[in-house]
Amino acid sequence: MNEDSPHIPHIPHIAHLDGRPVTTDDLAPLAFSGHAHFTAAQIRDGRIRGLDLHLERLRSASVELFGRALPEDVVRAHLRTALAAAPAADLSLTATVSSTAGEFAAPDGDLTLLVRTGPPSSGPTGPLALAAVEHERFLPHIKHVGEVAKTHLLRQAAADGFDDAAFLDREGRFSEATIWNLVFWDGEAVVWPEARILTGTTLGIVRRQLDRLGIGQRVAPVTPADLPALAGAAVMNSWTPGIPVHRIGSTGLPAAPRFLEALHRAYEAEPLTAP
Repeated sequence: MNEDSPHIPHIPHIAHLDGRPVTTDDLAPLAFSGHAHFTAAQIRDGRIRGLDLHLERLRSASVELFGRALPEDVVRAHLRTALAAAPAADLSLTATVSSTAGEFAAPDGDLTLLVRTGPPSSGPTGPLALAAVEHERFLPHIKHVGEVAKTHLLRQAAADGFDDAAFLDREGRFSEATIWNLVFWDGEAVVWPEARILTGTTLGIVRRQLDRLGIGQRVAPVTPADLPALAGAAVMNSWTPGIPVHRIGSTGLPAAPRFLEALHRAYEAEPLTAP
């Protein structure tokens, strides 16, 4: 992967827990926490795209994991505090919800929100080559922290000469990639893979803005056998709405500039909003 942001000025990582700067005592219980969930975003000019999607992600995941959620006004207040303390207006941000009870305990304790800011990112430039590996994430619809397999599979793919890995489910369908959503192009419409996936906030932004722009899209199963008939592929996450993919496994995929332009245009059409 070729990073496209080598000249970004140094911006320190700053963390707040429940609206106050963290201490080592705060962080110690979180060091090995695997029962938590989070959302990740790029902040530009102190604002965020798809804020409603991030808030809903935190709410729904908290309800499923903990049986309740932090009030939205509390989450927004903690986000504002973190952004006000940040040294720049363009940032990366993660907001992680966990319980004071820690792991292997029931019932849960109070919910806490850890907000961390750091340097902005736009991801690698691509195009990327992805290994195709069989893997299904546990609770794939939740952006949780228990994801050792993703890093392990990424490193295995890199050792095999790829940039990253794309996942095949037990039915042989492509689902997602390690830290990315997959998206394909059939020459006329955007194709979202039919599988159990994490619906990324960038995916949600792009999907609703493609509708507003009148650009065709559909959901369909995509298998390795379908790749030769496709006209392009890309990955997206909170860093970027589209990085081209030129190969999955041994199958090459054509460059699709019109497809990539549509993904980026849809993303840019989403307004930036302040929490």
